[in-house]
Amino acid sequence: MSSSRARAWVAGYCALLTLIIVGPLAGSGYLLLRDAVSTPRSYLTDSALGLGAAAPRAVPQDALLAVLSPVIDGGILVKAILIVALWAAGYGAAVLVRRFLDAAVPAQLVAATLALWNPFVAERLLQGHWSLLAGYAALPWTVLAAVRVRRALAPERLGAWAALAASFAAAGLTPTGSLLAAIIGLALVGRRALVPAIALWLVSCAPWLTATALGSGAEPSDPAGVAAFAARAEPWLGTLGSLAGLGGIWNGEAVPASRTTPLALVATVLLLAIVALGVRAVWARGRDGRTLLIIAVVAIVLPALGATPWGLAVGEWLVVHVPGAGLLRDTQKYVALAMPAYALCAAAACQSGGRWFIRRSADGQPSKDESSLVAAFFIALLILPLADLAWGVGNEMRPVRYPGGWAQAVEKIDGPGDVAVLPGGMFRRFPYSGTAPVLDPAPRILPNDVLQTGELRVRGYAVNGEGNRARTVEEALLAGAPPTTLADLGVGWILVERTTPGPLGDAEKTLAATQLVHTDDDLALYRVPTPTLRDTATPTQRHLSTAAHLLWVTLLLTALLTTTLRRR
Repeated sequence: MSSSRARAWVAGYCALLTLIIVGPLAGSGYLLLRDAVSTPRSYLTDSALGLGAAAPRAVPQDALLAVLSPVIDGGILVKAILIVALWAAGYGAAVLVRRFLDAAVPAQLVAATLALWNPFVAERLLQGHWSLLAGYAALPWTVLAAVRVRRALAPERLGAWAALAASFAAAGLTPTGSLLAAIIGLALVGRRALVPAIALWLVSCAPWLTATALGSGAEPSDPAGVAAFAARAEPWLGTLGSLAGLGGIWNGEAVPASRTTPLALVATVLLLAIVALGVRAVWARGRDGRTLLIIAVVAIVLPALGATPWGLAVGEWLVVHVPGAGLLRDTQKYVALAMPAYALCAAAACQSGGRWFIRRSADGQPSKDESSLVAAFFIALLILPLADLAWGVGNEMRPVRYPGGWAQAVEKIDGPGDVAVLPGGMFRRFPYSGTAPVLDPAPRILPNDVLQTGELRVRGYAVNGEGNRARTVEEALLAGAPPTTLADLGVGWILVERTTPGPLGDAEKTLAATQLVHTDDDLALYRVPTPTLRDTATPTQRHLSTAAHLLWVTLLLTALLTTTLRRR
């Protein structure tokens, strides 16, 4: 098989697996599942720039959607990014093993399967972390780019640095993805290139670093979140076993059904057995293989330690005393760093499996048919115990349609003032969104800033958010305060979402004294007269944040273009 044809086969296989996973999203509608909120259009508010009261956790993701969604429907954008990310994760793992191990197509398919078909992908899909999966997808490409930078001769250096810049920028769609890529890239890039690589990474994460540096009024994260978001032990596995099997997300509801049965143990044992068969070969490949294996071990052990009493104490101290340390509280997501090493080990195991378990052909090497048989066996071992990852993780991921009242509410908001929402709280259960709780779509679908407390209830913990003004507004609204009180707090609009449960308190007293501008079966919108403008950010802060976003997107596009032209 020619090289180009082989690559086409691998690329097609990755596309097939991706479509099997996200098949239901091919229909019309929007992704609305737990933390995933896609809307027809979003707006470039202060919150989208990372300048709201909450920590900038969705920067530059929200700004990117706000800029592009007037041209391309926001639901299509989110689904396209997710599909491309999953495909890139699988194909990147295949390219990684081809270049590191000179792996044939069957071994590449095993690596691609492991990268795509694992509990980490399933659980993050169910949690709605589509943009985190973009950072996950960038990891094998970051490995390849960092090694190229270290080894490149003068004529190839521009292409190598462009590839690393593209990997950092693509992973930088969210702060966590940026950190994942930085750990991998900076560990492999080599001592001589370390300083410029750090500088390049800092440029790639300019949006969220700028938002953090500007302060934006955000308070430190609640230390209670450290225990709430710690890695979780799955049945029959314990915390360490769950993490080693690429599972263990903090939310026990965002897991496939198979992970609540003995199949979780079976899947983990089979995965680790395949990986273990290839460890020796990867270690023998030298510095890069050993570095990736060490990173994998650390990425599993540290989150497990972080779930112990003393680990929780350390995490709480960091969250209170170190700005931005709230990014570290969901420790299980850093298990993603094990994926490149796992993919290499699985491919190496497939290669050696032909020698260990299959009879040899006349020339003393496994035949193509025999190698394919080993690969098919390994692929089955990876897929079958987690079969419910297929078709939207058991059809949990399916597109929804927003009632027409949302578009009408958007049109009615034609004046200044922030938006307060009822019922209280951040999560909703709409009749059209399924049984899982979903983040309130109001902040991403309305043109004005929406005040949210950021308060979460996770595994019995009440985790306070950073939105102090939002908390004051919500308390006043639930207490039935007069509209003038809300106006003094900068509120110009009150949106009542009628079809979701939640606390309403005595808000009817407030609503009775305000102007109803829109009502239907799903929503009611009220105008609060003469709100006092309380901008979260100054014009200078907005200009700086906008410049940081432009720097990020310029780096991404320039790096991708340069990489493409250099390859051609």
